[in-house]
Amino acid sequence: MEKFDVIIIGSGPGGYVAAIRCAQLGMKTALVEKYGSLGGTCLNVGCIPSKALLDSSEHYHNAVHNFKTHGIDVEKVLPNLPQMILRKDGVVKQTVDGINFLMKKNKISVFYGHGTFVNSTTVEVSNEGKAAVTLSAPKIIIATGSKPASLKGVEVDKKRIITSTEALNLKEIPKHLIIIGGGVIGLELGSVYARLGSKVSVIEYTDAIIGTMDRALGKELEKSLKKLGFEFYLGHAVSGAKATGNKVQVTAKNLKSEKDITLEGDYCLLSVGRTPYTMNLGLEAAGVKADERGKILVDEHLQTNVAGIYAIGDVIKGPMLAHKAEEEGIFVAEVLAGQKPHINYLLIPGVVYTWPEVAAVGYTEEELKAAKREYKTGNFPFKASGRARASMDTDGFIKVLADKNTDEILGVHMIGPRAADLIGEAVVAMEFRASAEDISRMSHAHPTYTESFKEACLAATANRALHM
Repeated sequence: MEKFDVIIIGSGPGGYVAAIRCAQLGMKTALVEKYGSLGGTCLNVGCIPSKALLDSSEHYHNAVHNFKTHGIDVEKVLPNLPQMILRKDGVVKQTVDGINFLMKKNKISVFYGHGTFVNSTTVEVSNEGKAAVTLSAPKIIIATGSKPASLKGVEVDKKRIITSTEALNLKEIPKHLIIIGGGVIGLELGSVYARLGSKVSVIEYTDAIIGTMDRALGKELEKSLKKLGFEFYLGHAVSGAKATGNKVQVTAKNLKSEKDITLEGDYCLLSVGRTPYTMNLGLEAAGVKADERGKILVDEHLQTNVAGIYAIGDVIKGPMLAHKAEEEGIFVAEVLAGQKPHINYLLIPGVVYTWPEVAAVGYTEEELKAAKREYKTGNFPFKASGRARASMDTDGFIKVLADKNTDEILGVHMIGPRAADLIGEAVVAMEFRASAEDISRMSHAHPTYTESFKEACLAATANRALHM
């Protein structure tokens, strides 16, 4: 039996960041990974590979649709999906290799295999064809992430009816991709193939896409994606999907009219969220409690009901975001070291990497209305931005919500070019409890996309926007 100060089960963004911080704080650290590659879903079959394909497809789309306007004449532009996949795999390998380097640099012991609790301080790591290894530590962090959720009536065959994992490695560009679910993952992967020429149909149970974000963002994104060729069936409940040969039929019912529809395509992507990966971990042997959905219950220190066992990331409550898991990994490591860290969950931004990008932080307008909190709104459209016009990226807007009495910024919601990067300024501002007036008084370089945030703040303070 090998003894450590802390064992971390799962090497996704939460797990490997927790391992690094624990090691930095002087703890003898072990990291357990079920698969043969560090980085979890995010690095291997999630965030990183999807962004690589999104970037490649955006280059192709611009070459076909925008280069001529820019004065760039090209002929016979063709998508090369195998090369895009190859480049994506290269990006993944470089990123994973970087994590391997960091483990060695920080003297973290990595064990490959399935980690299972023997008791509250002992973990057995089993790897097919190899002898099991037993590890012990007074502190254990569960960071096993999540897996794609299933849907009754839809059986994934990984060939025609697929999840996001298979969508990252298709051998051909779909003629008609049917997506079940109008959330972040489905819309991002749908964007990849729509740019490459696929017809994309989205079936969503609720009456809006990206329904957890401010409603104005979903409406604007729907308009933009329709320009790309998306079609949407909102307020429809999928009743079944069947693959026959190289075809897929998906049936759904309109929740208002109760009329049935049938869509036929060559691929169906099931993208209805993710579920915590907590099965076969031996939680019962350790005495750790989970709710009916498999999410592990934790207190304000992210400690489970068992002293010394903590959980972070997708296996606990809150949004399933890589950067949320990272913050929690750092938080737990510092708690173990006797420090007093904090996480402001309200200020963890959400991002959708479509084009235009979507990003948000803080309260939505719907939440403020429900709480009956007095607020004011400032909006600025990117079509009024000189920088956006120069780059031909004029779809979208930035919306700032501020307290009606104090002017403190309560929420920032944006859809437009580089929103994923722009949201960082809003997070910093809100961490320091800035007012809309504070931002409107700060100099923003011209011409930049960030000026639009300043203009939205000006609009929120007595409607003082200068360029609209």
